[in-house]
Amino acid sequence: MLTLPTELRAAFKEPFGPVYTEAEELLADAASEERDTPLVAVGDVVTYHLRRAGRAPDVAVIDGKTKREAVGEEIRRAVETGRLVEVANEPGTVSRALVDALVDALAADEPTTLLVEGEEDLATLPAVLAAPLDSTVVYGQPDEGMVRIRVTDAAKTEMRDLLTQFEGDIDAVLVPLDA
Repeated sequence: MLTLPTELRAAFKEPFGPVYTEAEELLADAASEERDTPLVAVGDVVTYHLRRAGRAPDVAVIDGKTKREAVGEEIRRAVETGRLVEVANEPGTVSRALVDALVDALAADEPTTLLVEGEEDLATLPAVLAAPLDSTVVYGQPDEGMVRIRVTDAAKTEMRDLLTQFEGDIDAVLVPLDA
């Protein structure tokens, strides 16, 4: 397991890509660049908005919360669909279980929702590393909207560099990600 050090928290205040307030606009921009690659959503509200816009993520990572509070019943019902895989990931960490579940979900033949016991806030980093090039990873930026990351070599390098600053067994997380 990797733990986010206190001094690195500031690196997560600024979005890692463009911020969208409309899922349809985000999906239109992503479609113009994608080449039959996965869409990964990190967060219950993000997943909900993408589904409502007509595009279910290939992989969704949810924890039943938004801003540390339980999501409403409508959102919970909308996002807990399809193949559900439960995975443990403590707040402020990236667990090996989460990494393994992301890798498996991206290799699956059907859309998969990872239901995190704990917190999914940092799942964006391993999601970018696990996803194929040209994929799209979307996560929520509190009180701003949805952030879209196009998976490029540069994005993978940025996420890898951040993860290597975490505390814990870096190789245990990076090796399954081929990072």
